[in-house]
Amino acid sequence: MPLVDNGVYIAGKRTENPASLDETFEAMRSQNGMAWIGLYRPDAEEVQAVAAEFGLHHLSVEDALSGHQRSKLERYDDTLFVVLRPARYLDAEEEVEFGELHIFVGPDFVVTIRHAESPNLARVRNRMEANPALLALGPEAVLYAILDEVVDEYAPVIAGLENDIDEIEDQLFGTNEDVAQRIYELSREVIKFQRAVHPLTAIIEALLRGSAKYQVDVELQRSLRDVLDHTIRVVERTDGFRALLDNALTTHSTLVAQRQNDEMRRMTETSLAQNEEVKRISAWAAILFAPTLIGAIYGMNFDNMPELHWEYGYPMAIGLMVLSGIGLYVAFKFRKWL
Repeated sequence: MPLVDNGVYIAGKRTENPASLDETFEAMRSQNGMAWIGLYRPDAEEVQAVAAEFGLHHLSVEDALSGHQRSKLERYDDTLFVVLRPARYLDAEEEVEFGELHIFVGPDFVVTIRHAESPNLARVRNRMEANPALLALGPEAVLYAILDEVVDEYAPVIAGLENDIDEIEDQLFGTNEDVAQRIYELSREVIKFQRAVHPLTAIIEALLRGSAKYQVDVELQRSLRDVLDHTIRVVERTDGFRALLDNALTTHSTLVAQRQNDEMRRMTETSLAQNEEVKRISAWAAILFAPTLIGAIYGMNFDNMPELHWEYGYPMAIGLMVLSGIGLYVAFKFRKWL
């Protein structure tokens, strides 16, 4: 159901629980109260009805209808249009889910259009209704409470990302081949998170700069500064995560290159050892081949071989075998094949 919750407030207390937008508009006008309307994924007709009632600028309405907006703050006369990118960490998938929240803040109304499960605006409403003094400060107080809730919900995301980075650091020096892909995926999530949280600093600072002009309560300004401090810490942690992941990716690349170099060195050493063995085998084969060749020639027993009938033929053949073997041995030894 698009209309999640709506109420009319006077002096910080809820006086009406209208069942429809038309009843809300009528009650706030008749009682001169503040309307707080919460919509969840409304259709174009419902958004246009709200826009017509409160005189919302057509550009802000177009952004709300099209969605996929960056976090930003825009002012149209006496109406603020704020886009926030809430986030929540999904433990089972170990990833961050990003939402989108559009907020219209006028002199006597707040309209929220939520496109995801986060943030928990019911918790914001319950908190504000339990503190009438704060809610009595008007629409700016509601905007503060929503900003505070969005920033608070970033804390589990920070913790989840930090845990994932710790796991990557443990795997970095192991043999897990998927660690590079995990670093890349986590870097992409951190970049998306940076895009969500970085504009918040400028948004809150802009609200604080306009506080005097629009007569925002001093205590509410202090509360906004507290949210700004939390936001800056979130931004710093997120930037630190980005730097850690960049270093992790560089370290992983270095380790992979080192392992490849070590493997190439081992292969080279093995190849050199094999070459030495081949040299030794070839050298001994050549040394043994020479006497074998001589013995084979003189063993053919042809009649027309003068050495067969020569008195010194046999000693000469033996000597030739020995000398050829010794000569080859000396030659190979000189070349360090043996």
